[in-house]
Amino acid sequence: MQKKIQVLYIDDEINNLVGFKANFRYQYDIYIASSTREAEDILAENPDIRIIFCDQRMPDELGVNFLQRIKREYPRPIRILLTAYADMETVVDAVNKGHIFRFVRKPWVEEEIISSIEEADRFYVANSLLDIQNEQLRKAYDELDKFAYSVSHDLRDPLSGVLSAVKLALQFDQVEHIHELLGLMVDSLTKLDAYIDSLRDYYLLRRGGLTLSDINFTQLFEDIGEFYKVSTRSNEVILTTHVDQNSVFRSDKVVLELILHNLLSNAFKYQRQNFDGKAIELAVKVAHSEAVITVRDTGIGIPEEHLDDIFTLFFRASDQAQGMGFGLYNVQSALLKLKGSIEVESKLGSGTTFKVVIPSK
Repeated sequence: MQKKIQVLYIDDEINNLVGFKANFRYQYDIYIASSTREAEDILAENPDIRIIFCDQRMPDELGVNFLQRIKREYPRPIRILLTAYADMETVVDAVNKGHIFRFVRKPWVEEEIISSIEEADRFYVANSLLDIQNEQLRKAYDELDKFAYSVSHDLRDPLSGVLSAVKLALQFDQVEHIHELLGLMVDSLTKLDAYIDSLRDYYLLRRGGLTLSDINFTQLFEDIGEFYKVSTRSNEVILTTHVDQNSVFRSDKVVLELILHNLLSNAFKYQRQNFDGKAIELAVKVAHSEAVITVRDTGIGIPEEHLDDIFTLFFRASDQAQGMGFGLYNVQSALLKLKGSIEVESKLGSGTTFKVVIPSK
């Protein structure tokens, strides 16, 4: 059910306040105030008020001055001035100071009040959408600035490593020295390759729609187990999987794999180095038209003060492994695309558990 438009009416004449509320209480949520001080208290307690009617001749301050004064703290409500003194000076002051949307003469007429409210509400909705879009645009520009800086830095770093190694190799004649430098080149190029993969994922999540298909989690987890077979052996980590699926689940397989690989990659990278019981558990339960996926590890854990930041672009909570800060940011972006959610529990020195919930399409 659509909520009623909330309107604040300010007038020092009690009869006007009572009459306004009596006339419009069934169509709108009406708040009344007999002073501008009382009006400010009502605005503070009711942030959804969209329209303010204020009498020009208030005893404590002029309506124009009040509407000007509250504009900084309450910029969104649409301001309408009530006056029986509609001279040109009042009109000019109202436009210049209070950014008044409209004037209504006193004594007011019911039809004119309704017309004013409906027009003001349409203006409020349009301005609110514009504010939201401007805020999204500001965040996008901030992200773009960070992105441009990170790309220039993180692409230059491995390339500089390769260039330095090549220059040094040219000075050596012995094969063993050149082999050492080739190893450095391999490390740098591997880092660059991983970075390019992250960039690919980053743009994949921002372009195009979803490609839906039936997801067989048993087959998907078997493929993932094969993919990480080398990692489990080289890092001495036990990877176990569990699938509980008795119903059809539809989603975008590429986006789903992106989520799983980013979570599992972190689980491998941030294991405790000298711990004998390294393990990662990957499980899923499909029921009630959703998949609940759990990734649990025995790694180094995440400090509590960083739990709210780990999904931020370029944020890294640990320097134990190389990374560019794309992984969990891409996970959250992928989940937004799938209309899913993620929760994280972590204890420093004991491990981390991610719980992902994705609805079937």
